[in-house]
Amino acid sequence: MPRTEVDGTEVLDVAVIGAGLCGLVTLTALKRVGISNVRAYDCAPQGFEGPWITYARMETLRTRKDATGPALGIPSLTFRAWFEAQYGEQAYIDMDLIPRPMWMEYLVWYRRVLELDVVNETALSGLGFRQDGLVALDLSNDGAVRKVLARRVVLATGLDGLGAPTLPDVASRVPSRFVKHGADLIDMSSLKGRRVAVVGAGASAMDNAAAALEAGAARVDIFVRRPDIPRIDKFTGVGSQGMTHGYLGLPDADKWTYMVAGERAQIPPPRHSVLRVSRHSNAFFHVASPVDDLVEADGAVEVVTPKGRYAADLAIFATGFSVDFARRPEFAALQDKILLWRDVYTPPAGWEHAGIGSTPYLGPAFEFQAKPGLDPATSAAISWISCFAFPAVPSHGKITSGIPSISEGATRLVTGLARSLFVEDRAYHLNRFLGFDTPELLGDEWTDADIYEEMTRANG
Repeated sequence: MPRTEVDGTEVLDVAVIGAGLCGLVTLTALKRVGISNVRAYDCAPQGFEGPWITYARMETLRTRKDATGPALGIPSLTFRAWFEAQYGEQAYIDMDLIPRPMWMEYLVWYRRVLELDVVNETALSGLGFRQDGLVALDLSNDGAVRKVLARRVVLATGLDGLGAPTLPDVASRVPSRFVKHGADLIDMSSLKGRRVAVVGAGASAMDNAAAALEAGAARVDIFVRRPDIPRIDKFTGVGSQGMTHGYLGLPDADKWTYMVAGERAQIPPPRHSVLRVSRHSNAFFHVASPVDDLVEADGAVEVVTPKGRYAADLAIFATGFSVDFARRPEFAALQDKILLWRDVYTPPAGWEHAGIGSTPYLGPAFEFQAKPGLDPATSAAISWISCFAFPAVPSHGKITSGIPSISEGATRLVTGLARSLFVEDRAYHLNRFLGFDTPELLGDEWTDADIYEEMTRANG
């Protein structure tokens, strides 16, 4: 890689925003292909990146323990290798699923042993495009803002990568002290003796309900709008290397059908997550119970459903995340400039889905693609930014949404980045090729047969 400088300051080849699972595996994959002038920035303190010990509330990971995760094909980098080195093979065999805090310990070790360059407690506050093709990043730390230039940028920003947690309109009808999102930081100990309403039927809903119950909540009501809790995980049922590697090549109509059908079926919570809730006698499941209203009453709220009114001291909405640039001012330079799925694909009647339509329509290396009509410099710069986060799923499949296929996703990402940078630097590489003159042979390895015969005759 050629060194790039502006005004005496080195330019990063790749800046990674986020140092959770996706960010760390991106740094590692870049180093493996020789792109080492890279750095990640994360707003969390060291050891608190990602959801694992912040808002994630499951007891164990939902992923099977033998998934190789971010190991990138290196056996000694797997969770299993790390675990067995400390606790032994039998302990691994006896373990059912990976305890959630232990997974964070593994990621801390992964970062340390690979000497990955991460700057913590530093948030992206803005990005801009320069005429020289570089991306300018405004990075905030402790009130101070500094600018970093990069040739490429990877947004490894997780579930809410391009937006924010989603709350339905009904949640705004009462003061905010009565409402939390499932991804908020909640002091569960404060819920002891309190009444808690949880809205949703997915894994996050069950994890929040269980955490409240285990903290001593007096009563937890779980409200499910459907007539039953989803039972079949379609994506798990068709998971395969074919889906991991082949989904990208599907026509848009097929991708859309997969995504919409999967969203409509919804992903069921794991069986053990539901049992973690139902083992408590003060947990109450309400199906066919969409929340129609929230009403403040007597220092608490009433959750209104078609079946009745239920008192609660706190309502936790486990209602997912949205792509919404308006709620992410640091991405203002991208708003209305990148292609979204709704810009390029019109589904048949009955297959509309606003949420999927709002996700970015990414290129083969997870790169954003510019809307038509922009100036060439801006269009090119937009493609220098890659979305290696959950919003990439409609374009690339379930390769950035969890642990099992994250190495394959990082390999795809970095292959594209390496190719893009090499092509951009083609004059540099061609000159190195034309000027390369280090000999393999020194001339003393063999003798010309004709010269040898002449020398033999001359010497008699």
